[in-house]
Amino acid sequence: MQQLFLLIFLSITLLHSKSITLSNNDLKTIKSSTNEKAITIRLVKYLELKKKVKDFKILKKLSYVNAFYNKILPINDATKYNVDDHWSTPKEFLINGRGDCEDYAIAKYFTLLETGVPKEKLFLSVVKVKGATNYHMILLYLENKKAMPLVLDNLSFKVVPFDIRKKLKPQFIFNEEEAYLLKNKKIYKKVRINWGKVDKWQLLLDRVYKKNE
Repeated sequence: MQQLFLLIFLSITLLHSKSITLSNNDLKTIKSSTNEKAITIRLVKYLELKKKVKDFKILKKLSYVNAFYNKILPINDATKYNVDDHWSTPKEFLINGRGDCEDYAIAKYFTLLETGVPKEKLFLSVVKVKGATNYHMILLYLENKKAMPLVLDNLSFKVVPFDIRKKLKPQFIFNEEEAYLLKNKKIYKKVRINWGKVDKWQLLLDRVYKKNE
């Protein structure tokens, strides 16, 4: 009964979220899951996080959001979805309770937007990690276009300036409005990203803002 009450509470409260709205199907999925309690607790803590950090100073806000999502266990897409690369919405990530680097970065991006961080100061960044073969995604916060970005990364609980993360080599950064190349880890020039046959970023935005799947 308590779990059901929490789920009903969540379905009403989350309607006011920009990135998460629980549908009847979501509620059924959660209710039938063997991890129902863990999912419910995670969603409640998500709501508590947004309320708690809303008026925090920026570094403290970034650190709390980074730490919250970094407590979720990592898993690769091939294991979770049987595909090479699936970008989860924040709702999918919170319900599934597992994700890869894109899922962490995307969830942090939308959560920070919801807590009042301006969109023009947040950028997702594709990077190469020294010694790794695959690309990696992180979230960057830029106080202004000339500033050294701060890094939110699922590989670290510390939010630090980008130049301190010596093993990370940026490829490009982007948000909903624009994309840039970096030089010495600062914004260098504006670019247009060729996503190839499938624009996964636009598909993700459509799901978050329109269909909320």
